Amino acid sequence: MSDRTVLVVAHTGRSEAVRSAQLVIGRLAEAGIAVRALEGEAEDLSCPDLVEVWPRTPAAAEGVEVVIVLGGDGTLLRAADLARPAGAPLLGVNLGHVGFLAEAEREDLATTVDRVIERRYDVEERMTIDVVVRRNGSVAGTTWALNEATVEKAERQRMLELVVEIDGRPLSHWGCDGVVMATPTGSTAYAFSAGGPVVWPEVEAMLVVPISAHALFARPLVVSPRSAVAIEVLPDTAGAVLWCDGARTLDLPAGARIEVRRGAEPVRLARLHLTPFTDRLVTKFGLPVSGWRGRSRVAAQHHDPGKEPQVDGPGPPRCEPPRTSGGGGVPGDRAGGVPGDGAGPAADGHSTGAVEGR
Repeated sequence: MSDRTVLVVAHTGRSEAVRSAQLVIGRLAEAGIAVRALEGEAEDLSCPDLVEVWPRTPAAAEGVEVVIVLGGDGTLLRAADLARPAGAPLLGVNLGHVGFLAEAEREDLATTVDRVIERRYDVEERMTIDVVVRRNGSVAGTTWALNEATVEKAERQRMLELVVEIDGRPLSHWGCDGVVMATPTGSTAYAFSAGGPVVWPEVEAMLVVPISAHALFARPLVVSPRSAVAIEVLPDTAGAVLWCDGARTLDLPAGARIEVRRGAEPVRLARLHLTPFTDRLVTKFGLPVSGWRGRSRVAAQHHDPGKEPQVDGPGPPRCEPPRTSGGGGVPGDRAGGVPGDGAGPAADGHSTGAVEGR
């Protein structure tokens, strides 16, 4: 029996994910590493002699060295629900569109597996949020999110009437379509499309971003990771719904109170490349950087803080940032996700430490 175990999670609704998973499983098995697959996926992978089949519960990730996820960010978010309690790191291989949370692309699959076999990867932690829903003072439900928790109106025709509270003090009354409460990882996901700021991974904070608010003061807020954020659905308003990462949901009757704090458990991500977050943004968003010359190497080494840096020569006509994966949530998506992967929104934030549309 192998003393090393890897869990493979795949979006088996995509043929390319099935083929990629079969390659990963075969390569790991040849290296003498035990491989687990989830019920409902193992049958589609057609590798009965090479995998141990486990129920789709957090127990499937207990004791594994890493969870390799093949699909889009939505697939990775679903895998995070299994891996978070066990503290198992996730390594995403992007088979979707943007794949902000993924670390590798399909064309790098063989190299990625070899890095796992050789244990040549780093692990970073991403901040999460814990969510408690109360009704008449009693706990009506609990959940969590890696990207964001979103309070949304349940009836299309009517606005929500909400009161926002920060650290036990009321802040403002919003008539709106909803409110996004996001982590740095979720800052490039649903919060981004709602007008929130992009938060660099090293910054630990929570975002509060109103959606189409009819109010004088309805700006995106960035609060301390130690803060407690609460949203109260006013008694005379229509009902609402809570979405976490576009996957976990709770109904919110009028009068419900939603409390959001920093999560007790982070999500761990395996990283193959220590790429600057700026380069990740440029690559994933396709940002124009034509004309950038930067500083010359000599100027950078001998820069006087009191003077402007000098640049040698005209510089290249175009800067092509290195291709990279991972680092943030998916633009314009409500859980940070890529449409079609069956999950909700995503983004970036790590502390060492978005996704697919609903």
